[in-house]
Amino acid sequence: MTLRLFNTLTGKVDELAPADGKALRMYACGPTVYDYGHIGNFRTFLEIDVLRRFLLLTGVPVQHVMNITDVDDKIIRNAAAAGISIQEYTAPFEKAFLEDLDTLKVQHPEQMARATEHIDKMVELIQKLAEVGAAYQTEEGSWYFRLSAFPEYGKLSKKDLSGMEDGARVDVDEYEKDSARDFALWKAAKPGEMSWDTPIGRGRPGWHIECSAMSMEYLGPSFDLHTGGEDLMFPHHENEIAQSETVTHQTFARHWMHVRFLLVDGRKMSKSEGNFYTLRDLLLKGYKASSIRMALISVPYRHQLNFTFEGLVDATAAVERLRTFADRLATGKFDEGSNDELQAAAKKARADYMDALANDLNTADARAPIFELVRAANTAIDKGELRSGDRDAIQLVLKDFDAVFDVLVDTDAEATKRALAWAEQAGRMNEVAPDLLARQGLSDETIDALVAERTQAKQQRNFARADQIRNELAEKGVVLEDSKDGVRWKRK
Repeated sequence: MTLRLFNTLTGKVDELAPADGKALRMYACGPTVYDYGHIGNFRTFLEIDVLRRFLLLTGVPVQHVMNITDVDDKIIRNAAAAGISIQEYTAPFEKAFLEDLDTLKVQHPEQMARATEHIDKMVELIQKLAEVGAAYQTEEGSWYFRLSAFPEYGKLSKKDLSGMEDGARVDVDEYEKDSARDFALWKAAKPGEMSWDTPIGRGRPGWHIECSAMSMEYLGPSFDLHTGGEDLMFPHHENEIAQSETVTHQTFARHWMHVRFLLVDGRKMSKSEGNFYTLRDLLLKGYKASSIRMALISVPYRHQLNFTFEGLVDATAAVERLRTFADRLATGKFDEGSNDELQAAAKKARADYMDALANDLNTADARAPIFELVRAANTAIDKGELRSGDRDAIQLVLKDFDAVFDVLVDTDAEATKRALAWAEQAGRMNEVAPDLLARQGLSDETIDALVAERTQAKQQRNFARADQIRNELAEKGVVLEDSKDGVRWKRK
């Protein structure tokens, strides 16, 4: 099964496959580690994770490279304000980013590349640009890319750059202007700034040269796919193409995938609006990591996601429904044989699920047949019509579903514990939801013991004690479900 993915470069949904017939070589723009990642950042990384997991599910090996930007304008400014080196400043944020990836079950790439460990490759690329007349040095020692050296500039973002002012320069790493200008490749050292002694002078790299140098170092001069958030399309990705193709005369990346922004309650997320959330903010409010993952990937990557807490509650319910059903299948006792209707339903659900993901990673359409299968199977179980062969067939469908969505295995308690430990260390326990602390006070073993005590109380017709246990657990966020197969419990 071949993935058909929208290609920003061509403006069409194109087939995505390894050019060499081996591993798909992909580069993902990673974090700039100057602060904790927010949910908009993690939506991008999660959607790339969906892409990666689907490729692996369909048997396509992946060579996935992601950069860690550990030097740029913001980092230098913040480190200077804190009176520490950029390494001291970025280290805790890089560690937190990797922990947050694990919390959200985002698979790590095969190669992570820190910018500060590839300065020599960036310098080499700038030297090659200078040799062909596409880079020039100013009197103060900085190097710039000569935009007029690349007539195709703008082919990714489709911006009309006919009014470009020849020779005008922009020095900041990030800018939101439609007007294109010569951009900084290398910034001459300033007093007190982190800098490197190199053959092109003492200084430090501009942001855009970092990704070109590191992607080509690990994936070659031309590779299959480049991914990132839509905010990076211009100028960052446009600049990557210009500086790379000017040297190699090859297509830098054949396919480009851009993930849309998210809104929060219909507005752009910002601290001034009071709607800015990191992953850790949400965990401390008592929301589960699995629910956050489900909420952020349930809307296809090319659609703008409007993040709301109501939507997060819905995602929580969806995950619990799936887990309850999976547990019901695993622990239920079913007669031998199979039911033709359920066998057909399982086959259709998997086909529809795979087709939806193959069609531009439509995660919304991919979810629908899985939940329809859950509904049909639950009904069959209630009627005593589901057989052991049906269970096996449905579990295979759930396995393929979870190979991409990865929400069935419950690791939420561990994620919450890590968040609480971080909050205590960071002096932010005042931000923890009170009921979250109450819930954390109950271990799984304690809950199992109380459930067993309640079952014994009911058998002894001590219904007052049984109800007391149920109520105590409910107050601490544990819900009991009585069924003919026994008692199941889950944390809210």
